[in-house]
Amino acid sequence: MIGPRIEQPQLREITEVISEAPGVKTLVIRHSTAYKPGQFFMIWLPGVGEKPFSLSHHFEGEVGITVKERGPFTHALFSLTPGSAIGLRGPYGNGFSVVERSRRACVVAGGIGIVPLAALIDRLQQPLVIYGARSQDLLIFRNRFPEVSFATDDGSEGFHGSAVEAFRSLLDPKATDVVYTCGPEPMMRQVFDICEAHHLPCQAALERYIKCGIGICGQCCCDGYLVCRDGPVFSSSLLRQLSDFGRSARLRDGRVTTIEDYASWRES
Repeated sequence: MIGPRIEQPQLREITEVISEAPGVKTLVIRHSTAYKPGQFFMIWLPGVGEKPFSLSHHFEGEVGITVKERGPFTHALFSLTPGSAIGLRGPYGNGFSVVERSRRACVVAGGIGIVPLAALIDRLQQPLVIYGARSQDLLIFRNRFPEVSFATDDGSEGFHGSAVEAFRSLLDPKATDVVYTCGPEPMMRQVFDICEAHHLPCQAALERYIKCGIGICGQCCCDGYLVCRDGPVFSSSLLRQLSDFGRSARLRDGRVTTIEDYASWRES
């Protein structure tokens, strides 16, 4: 049975752990929920803390989160095994909107940004999927979708170059109704700019430091919008208003820094 949003963390059982790539795992959790791709859950580990994660899988009676190990919290997640308990609350935020009767949607993913897009791709009709990473070994969900155009910086798989370069090469503006993107923010900014040049609607999933997940603390503020409440997914009409988009973000202590320094901090 699908229930309402959970407002307090509830413990759920991990049923499976899947190794996707070096430093990337999927945790399958026994849980039923109504969910819109791009929304997120707050995942809680007793004695460790709580962090936001989008769902990468949405099964009957189960959900999946795909995690890149890059800090104490994700290190703790990596230690969990089937039978372990994990807390969650949600879902929260604004997800992707599927354009009905679309001729063709285009999805542009970079690195771990494929995660929130994966559940969306499952719901689209024959989308053009462009997925880029630094190298072949960092591509995940390789066999999940019927058709994917891969791009790697080192040329080890598919198009030799970035996801943006592949997007620019493969895009047919006249046959495309909407573009969805998630990945490093400079990449998403370039995708958005290309969409603007072709008058194509774009939906981008932004990432900021989210603490409460419900719009109270203001930690994830981006040009007056709260990423946890107004996002994480923003459409073109709002992206045009975000001067921070692709340029700056707030650190844990509230200081504003460049998007490159923010990304380095998140990876540390």
